[in-house]
Amino acid sequence: MESAICICGAGTMGRGITLAAASCGIQAILYDMNPQIVSEAETLIEKELEQGVRKKRIKEEEKENILHFISYTSSISDCRAPIIIEAIIEKIEAKSALFSELAGINKEETIFSTNTSSLSVTEIAGRTNFRERIIGLHFFNPANRMKLVEIIRTKYNSDKIADRIIALVKQLGKTPVVCQDTPGFIVNHVARPFYLEALRLAEEKIADITTIDKIMESAGFNMGPFHLMDLIGNDINYTVSCSLYESMGKPQRLKPSSLQEVLVKQGKLGKKTGSGYFQYAKSESE
Repeated sequence: MESAICICGAGTMGRGITLAAASCGIQAILYDMNPQIVSEAETLIEKELEQGVRKKRIKEEEKENILHFISYTSSISDCRAPIIIEAIIEKIEAKSALFSELAGINKEETIFSTNTSSLSVTEIAGRTNFRERIIGLHFFNPANRMKLVEIIRTKYNSDKIADRIIALVKQLGKTPVVCQDTPGFIVNHVARPFYLEALRLAEEKIADITTIDKIMESAGFNMGPFHLMDLIGNDINYTVSCSLYESMGKPQRLKPSSLQEVLVKQGKLGKKTGSGYFQYAKSESE
C-alpha cells in the first residue's frame, strides 16, 4: 500500500489525480513550477470539495480529512515520493527532462509514471538512464471520478514495477487496464472515430453539433462527442488526434479536423475556457 505520491502539473488532470489520492487516504503532493497555478489549484480543489458537501456527496468532516492529505508546492525540491505522476505539457522532451531532474532528488527505487494521452512512453523512458522505472499511467478526466485507468507498459518494465502500479490504481478505487505501449494506447485509439466522424458530419453540414450530440446520447452514450471534447479540452483532444495521425502513417481516416484546429487557435478549448463547441457559464468553467 502506498502512503504518498507526488503529482507534477496542477492543471485539470493533476488536480483530479490529487483529489483521487487524498480521498483514499494517500498523502498527495501537488507540484507546479508556476506559484499562481498552484494557488489556483488549491482554490479550485477546495471549491470542488465544498460543492460536494453542499450536494451531500461528502460530509464536512470528510472534506477536511481530504484536505489534510494534500500539500501544495512550487518548489521541485519538495517532489519526493515513492511514486511520481507527471501531468504536464504533452511534449516528450519536457516529460523526460522533468523525470531526469526528479531522479536526482528521489530514491533509486522511485517509480516515475507519465499521464500522457498519446505520446510514446518508450521514447520518454529512452531519453533517461533509468528507463525501467518509467511507466504510463493514463487517467481520464475528471480523474477523481472516472474509474478507468490505462497502465502502459514498455519493453523496459519488469513485472514488479507493473504490479506495484496496478496495486496503486486499485488502492485509488479504480479499474486498471494494462496494455503495451502503442499509438493511442487502447481508449484513445478506439475513440478517434467517435470524435473524428462527428466532426466530419458537422464540417460537411450533414447535421449540427447539437443534433449529433443528442442522437449519440439517445443511443446510450452518457455524453455526445462535442460535449465530451469540450470537457476533455479541445487542445488536448486535437493534440491526441495529431499524434495518432502522425504515428499511424497519416491515414485519411485519422486526419485531424480543421474545425477543431480553428477552435484551438482561437483559444476556445471547452469548459476550462468557458467556450468551445458550446458556451459555458463561469461556474462551469472553473
